[in-house]
Amino acid sequence: MTCACASEKLILGLETSCDETATAVVRDGRQVLSSIIASQEQIHSLFGGIVPEIASRKHTELLTGVTQQALDEAQVSFADLGGIAVTNGPGLIGSLLVGVSAAKAYHAATGLPLVGVNHLQAHVAANFADVCEKPLRDQDLPAVCLIVSGGHSDLVTIADVTDYQVIGLTRDDAAGEAFDKAARVLGLGYPGGPAIQKAAAAGNPQAFDLPRPQVSDSLDFSFSGLKTALIRQLQELQGEDQAPPDGQTVADLAASFQAAVVDTLVRNTMQALACTGVQHLAIAGGVAANRLLREKLSEDCAGAGVELHCPPPELCTDNAVMVAVAGYHLLMKGGPDNLDLEVFSAMPRAC
Repeated sequence: MTCACASEKLILGLETSCDETATAVVRDGRQVLSSIIASQEQIHSLFGGIVPEIASRKHTELLTGVTQQALDEAQVSFADLGGIAVTNGPGLIGSLLVGVSAAKAYHAATGLPLVGVNHLQAHVAANFADVCEKPLRDQDLPAVCLIVSGGHSDLVTIADVTDYQVIGLTRDDAAGEAFDKAARVLGLGYPGGPAIQKAAAAGNPQAFDLPRPQVSDSLDFSFSGLKTALIRQLQELQGEDQAPPDGQTVADLAASFQAAVVDTLVRNTMQALACTGVQHLAIAGGVAANRLLREKLSEDCAGAGVELHCPPPELCTDNAVMVAVAGYHLLMKGGPDNLDLEVFSAMPRAC
């Protein structure tokens, strides 16, 4: 059964897949009425990465208050809502359980329809929100989307908001994970993507010849070799005494590494567009906020006659707007889930 009320009312989105506690209210799958994000970045930066147990505990502390903030900002109550959408995977199991348990409790207390949302599908759906400079519309489909984050570097074709197929994925390290590891070895801190981007601004991207890894006869990504090449380059510079490199050398290494990651992402993405013949490209995920990636894709898409759709940076990182957008369409087309909704940590190859 489908949720007819979702077309008349609003969707509350909940996102707790990793270390962001986020809620949002969205009307008709496009109009953003509120978006609240409580970040745990400062806590996890002390450890150089996300500590799952700490993340889930903080979600438990924050989620109720963050949900009320989203309702207040949208000037609505639970009585005004048409449904509740919650991320149920992939992600950290403990963190996902907090969000799904809360969504089930709201569902049980209010009778509102409940729907679980795939985290990667939600990232794709961010491109349909009206706060995007060029939102994806039904007439723009099919489209290709590059999903690039800490755990995923995937290429998908989009038939509609709830229907996409994976045509390229991560073989080992995703781009965001590679940025985190590179930042760690260069002593730049966490999270790695913004740290590398900041350091690269003062560096020369051609200072070091790092590889642009390619998986033969495939659109898949592999960044573990690039990460190893950076470590070996750093070890060579340090020599036997392992002296730390100076600031300019670190900036040059960061710029060269960022350029290699971006070139690899752009090359595979443009190949995907050529293979599919579609004329619209969307990007999604935390690394999609990277300035160099946006600039390179914009240049190449303009040259290929392809229209590029980019969510604002705040909708690239984890947020609940994307969950509410995807949840609206799932409720309209597939109907609600129930209290048997489960969480999952990893995504299968096709969705």
